[in-house]
Amino acid sequence: MPYKHGVYVSEQETSLTAPISGTAGLQVIFGTAPVNLVDNPAGAVNTPKLCYSYKEACAAVGYSDDWEKYTLCQSIYTCFNVQNVAPIILVNVLDPAVHKTAAQPEDAPVNDKQAVFETLGILKNSVVIKLTSAAESPLVLDEDYTLSFNADGKLVATVIAGGGAESATSLYLSSANVIDPTMVDFEDIIGTANGNVETGLQTIRQIYPMFGMTPGLLVAPGWSHYPSVAAAMQAKCTEINGCFTCECVLDICTVSGINEGDTAVPHASTYADVLTAKNALGATSSHAIACWPMAKVGSKKFYMSAIMAALTQQLDAQNNDVPYLSPSNKACGATATVLYDETEIKLDQDQANTVNGYGVVTMLNMNGFKSWGNNSCAYPSTTDPKDRWFCCRRFFTWAGNSFILTYFQKVDNPMNKRLIENIVDSANIAGNGYVARGYCATYRVEYLAEENPTTDILNGKITFHQYLAPYTPAEDIEDILEFDTEALTAALQQ
Repeated sequence: MPYKHGVYVSEQETSLTAPISGTAGLQVIFGTAPVNLVDNPAGAVNTPKLCYSYKEACAAVGYSDDWEKYTLCQSIYTCFNVQNVAPIILVNVLDPAVHKTAAQPEDAPVNDKQAVFETLGILKNSVVIKLTSAAESPLVLDEDYTLSFNADGKLVATVIAGGGAESATSLYLSSANVIDPTMVDFEDIIGTANGNVETGLQTIRQIYPMFGMTPGLLVAPGWSHYPSVAAAMQAKCTEINGCFTCECVLDICTVSGINEGDTAVPHASTYADVLTAKNALGATSSHAIACWPMAKVGSKKFYMSAIMAALTQQLDAQNNDVPYLSPSNKACGATATVLYDETEIKLDQDQANTVNGYGVVTMLNMNGFKSWGNNSCAYPSTTDPKDRWFCCRRFFTWAGNSFILTYFQKVDNPMNKRLIENIVDSANIAGNGYVARGYCATYRVEYLAEENPTTDILNGKITFHQYLAPYTPAEDIEDILEFDTEALTAALQQ
């Protein structure tokens, strides 16, 4: 040891570890989008896109008001124009290399140096334009004309001065390919995993490695009412990357005549049919909520899952990213509840409560439409509070994911007393803060000797016991009214 004379300092590793929290309500949304509108359509296929704004979402996958064909767009609109929440992750499964057809030839007049073609969904890299149908040679892109899309998603050819089309009064779309969203089916949403190539729901595995965020809610409006998709979504909620967990939001179909292969998709056109439809959908997981019917905001029709997922994420964001509040009885922005054919459904409280009793979430008009229902799909089969109440289930999921994210840095450290104390003390300091802010009744971690036998320790395994008590929702508030005869008698005798 060298001889020292003076004042010296040294540093020691912090004894407490700051908690790292996953984005509790982060939506991962699966569906179709008009990717022909983006700069690189092929790059927007089965590739998760993290978006923080409406503009960013449109640039990532495209946007159209035709939500029937392009199901991702209703979630884009809901998140950024109704609930105002971000970020979201979009996964488009429409592949322009597969889901395409040939466009019909079309002649368009040139006005102000521009020709607008009426056909929608055109892929720019497949376009062949001539001066007329009889012309032998096509015009040359970026020499005779340029291509772009207008706000309606229509292809616009702009004539270049000095080019071969400078004096043209019309342009002829000789051939082109158009994306065809009707070719996408439920199997594309479920997806496949073939070596390094993953599609559809199988891309969930990529979310954390790509963005360092854990999925919070899986959503597939326009698709989750298919039993196979609902089953896949529920299965994908657990063991993400081998350790993370999340929840999903499903829809119950509101119209007959939709098939999954040769099998009719279960539907409910009245509140009394909801239980049968839910059971036929296979919606049974505690990690899922099912929604019925659909909703409208003004003239726009939404699958309820799109609104409920955005509302849930917004609620988390407003409360320090801690999912302790139930999204039930919260203003949701809806102006009506409807079936697929836009038949209005006017539920009263008794009917809405019946739907809740089936383990299904709905909406109720109580001086404005509010989300209504606290039960996960596991109810009424289970009454375990951590699995029945969706807010409690999400709190447990969030706490587990947060523990993994926070203490992953401790893996492979020496299994000594300092490690144990660091984890226990850090978790309990954070937990005391959650209790003090009213998020839960308890949030504590203990190291119990009986849960850590010598054989486990020799094998490098250490076990902590976490106790959680999120508050259950006050779903049933009763006021007992009684006639006070003594007060009346006393008043009359004065």
